[in-house]
Amino acid sequence: MKVTVEKDELQRKLSDIQNIVEKKNTMPILSHFLLAAEKGGGAITATDLETAFREPIALNVAEEGSLCIPAKKLFEIVREMEGDITLESVDSKWLKIKSGKSLFRLACLSPEEFPVWPSLSGEAEEMVMDSPVLLEMIDKTLYAAGESDTRYVLNGLLFHIKTDGTLTVVGTDGHRLALSRKTVGAKPAEEKKIIFSRKSLSELRRFLTDEPKEIKLAIGKNHILFTLDEIQFLTRLIEGTYPNYEQVIPAAGEKVMSVDKNTLMKALRRVSIMSKERSSAVKVDLDTATMGISASNPDLGEAKDEITVEYAGSPLSLAFNARYILDALGVMGAETIVFRLNEPLSPTLIMEEGSEEYKYVVMPMRL
Repeated sequence: MKVTVEKDELQRKLSDIQNIVEKKNTMPILSHFLLAAEKGGGAITATDLETAFREPIALNVAEEGSLCIPAKKLFEIVREMEGDITLESVDSKWLKIKSGKSLFRLACLSPEEFPVWPSLSGEAEEMVMDSPVLLEMIDKTLYAAGESDTRYVLNGLLFHIKTDGTLTVVGTDGHRLALSRKTVGAKPAEEKKIIFSRKSLSELRRFLTDEPKEIKLAIGKNHILFTLDEIQFLTRLIEGTYPNYEQVIPAAGEKVMSVDKNTLMKALRRVSIMSKERSSAVKVDLDTATMGISASNPDLGEAKDEITVEYAGSPLSLAFNARYILDALGVMGAETIVFRLNEPLSPTLIMEEGSEEYKYVVMPMRL
């Protein structure tokens, strides 16, 4: 194999795969990517066995071939080079990297060792969604998913696609739940519940765009393939049963509070400075037209603030993890946020005013 490539092109494509290639050295091949060069162009493929990514790369191909190249080390080399770069394989073990007077010789692995791109077993069902819609739904739910929960399904997001074309995306870590529901137009032959890992969706969202583009989905038994332009992103689905999210959403409580989002965010940030770092606990005292927010830490001191709200219920005191509330407010677009409250230890429902598309449920803390 012998190819020439622009530095910016190679650096950009290597940057795309840095989070996918495996950093731990349990299987050396997973820290490598596969570069395939053909007369019609080239492609790079990377995988961590859970997720696989393939993207075309613009190459000037003098000799066709393929090679498994250390992703991190080549990225570091390319970043420091200037001008066009020539890559030339010496059998299947070494790669010469040349730019101007600079020359590197990098140990590589045989392309035969690289994992095979998984085939979508059986008949994969194909659907199309708008990239901006999918990006928004992931952004509004991913933060609520578990990170290292022993209940493995909670470390992912549920995609619930109904035959009427509605998609519900749900994330929960057992303490809070975020739900985004939209009509996406993709109508499967039968209702589907699919669980994606948090890591795979974190990577996928980097390639989604706010521009009005379509993303194609091919849903197989164990994998799903996303195709956006010429980028292919394939991920293994999580096996298991996701909790019944509908049961978690509380019935609309009689105690309803409306508040300006930015005012509440600023007050929570100020007061939580004095809360215990691990729990970020703040106390909320609701009375007619006011919300008192306070935090105390025996080692540091205390903080109090008060903001104006619209609340017509009986006085209520409860406590929240301030970070959980701030996470939700940070992804909400509306200026006014509605809290539907019940008892001090009952789940609280938070929504954007005038919209049923996004719901956030959080469990209060014990005072």
